[in-house]
This record gives sequence, C-alpha cells and structure tokens, in this order.
Amino acid sequence: MNTHPADLTQLSSAELTRLERDIARKYAGKVPWETVIWGLAIPPVWVANFIVTIMGLWPLWAGFLASTVLLMFTYAPNHDAQHDIIGRPGTRWRGLNEFLGHWTSWLLVLPFNTLRVTHLDHHRHTNDEHLDSDITTHAPNAFAAVWESILQRQPHGKRAQDYRASLERAGREDLVKLTALYKLGFFIALFTLAWNGLAIEALLLIWLPYQLAMTYIIFFLSWAPHSPGMSQGKYRDTKSWKSVLGDPLSMWMGYHVVHHLHPYIPLLKTKPAYWEMRPILEARGVKLGM
Repeated sequence: MNTHPADLTQLSSAELTRLERDIARKYAGKVPWETVIWGLAIPPVWVANFIVTIMGLWPLWAGFLASTVLLMFTYAPNHDAQHDIIGRPGTRWRGLNEFLGHWTSWLLVLPFNTLRVTHLDHHRHTNDEHLDSDITTHAPNAFAAVWESILQRQPHGKRAQDYRASLERAGREDLVKLTALYKLGFFIALFTLAWNGLAIEALLLIWLPYQLAMTYIIFFLSWAPHSPGMSQGKYRDTKSWKSVLGDPLSMWMGYHVVHHLHPYIPLLKTKPAYWEMRPILEARGVKLGM
C-alpha cells in the first residue's frame, strides 16, 4: 500500500474498508500447502512416537515431550480447515479440506464438525457473555487464564455446556452424541492401556500431553487474543500483541485481529497481511500491541 499512514485518517470508513479488503485478497484464495503438510504429518508422527516409545526404542521422557509438542501443534491446521481455507464447498480442494479436518480432530478428542460449529459461533458472537462458545477462556491475567482452563475441563465446567448450547442452536444435536462418543473412546483407550500394564505410558504419552496441549491451545488461541478487557464489535473484539515466545510458539496469534476481520486468510499469511494492513487498523483505532 503506497498511502502514507498519516493520510489514512482523512479517508472515510468505506474507503478504509476498500483498502483493507484489497490487502486481504492478496493473501487469500490459494491452498496453504505448508499448513496442509503440517496437518497431514502430525497424526502419523504422533502414532509413530507412541509405538516406538511403547517398544522401548527411545525413553519415555522423550516420548512424553514429543507427544505434548505434537498435540500442541495439532489445532492450527484444523483451524484453517474449519474456515474452509484449504477448499471451499464446490471447489477442487474441498475433499482435502474436510479430510484434513477429520484427520487431525481425533487427536483433539473432538469431532471436526463440533470444532467447526462452535468456533464459527465464536466468530459470530465474539466476547458475547451469553453466546460466545469460548467466553469461559476470558480471565484477568495469564495465571488466571491457565487455572480457568483447567477448571473448565472438569466434569461440570461451563465450557462444555456452552459448546452443547452452540451445537443445539445450530440444530446439530447429533454432534452432542458424537462428541460424547469421542470422549468415551478416549477414556476406553486409557483404561485398556492401564488394564494391560501400561498405565504409566497411558499417563505420560496420552493423558498428560493432552491436558498440557489443551491448556496451551486455550491460552494462546483463545485467551491471549481476546483478554483481558476486550469488548464486542468488529474492530474491538480482538487485538494484536507480541509474544515473548515468538510467532511459531504462539501459533501466530499475535496477528489474530487479521483473522477475525478476514477469516479466509490462511494462518501463516496473517503476519504479512497484518503488517501491510496495520496503518489502516491504526487509523480505525484498533488496539495494537506491536
């Protein structure tokens, strides 16, 4: 964009919108093959890690670390599929989009369509106390956010109730039952391993990595972009921010404001889109942390 940031304050909202959309289109419309490869690779690598650890081919602590990191990085490619970024309905790569979503969702112990319905509900009702399916991730600080994410995974956590309400509003009661089956399968797998003398392996290769990964995912992909103190409104419900861990370890969520404005932009393209779009966002008074 050649317009100097100082000139943007003189433009109307419609003119700013046109400039913003022109930038967004530059980064959309192509299959994000890096994300596709990333998503396709994680499940078989996770299974291979489980097998070689069980066979004693490398130490349990290494298997634990590998399992945790792999699960931490599982959600991001699934998220692109939720937004039909890999292939929209009726397009050449639609099958790949749906396959990648289902291929990665079992590691998250949630059906792909449950993730999609509830996440799109979050986009429609961001920061709405009653309708945002992710409202329970809000917290006043990072420590409170981690603790709240743990509490919400307990049997009577409100987060599960909000997900169920989201599915029911969408007329997808069938997904409530399917989600329960995924959870049941998870616990059956843990019980079966324990019954066969692999309780420690079940703990350190499945249960604990999953819990740590979910805490990480909820923190970086939900709490950090939307808390604390974010309000409702297209340019007020999320923000940009700088992570001390860098972009890859925070899943590029520092540029989440771009994702909410233009959810068809692939995750890995939100950073360049943000820096090109930043003067426009600044002119609109968006909360910018970098």
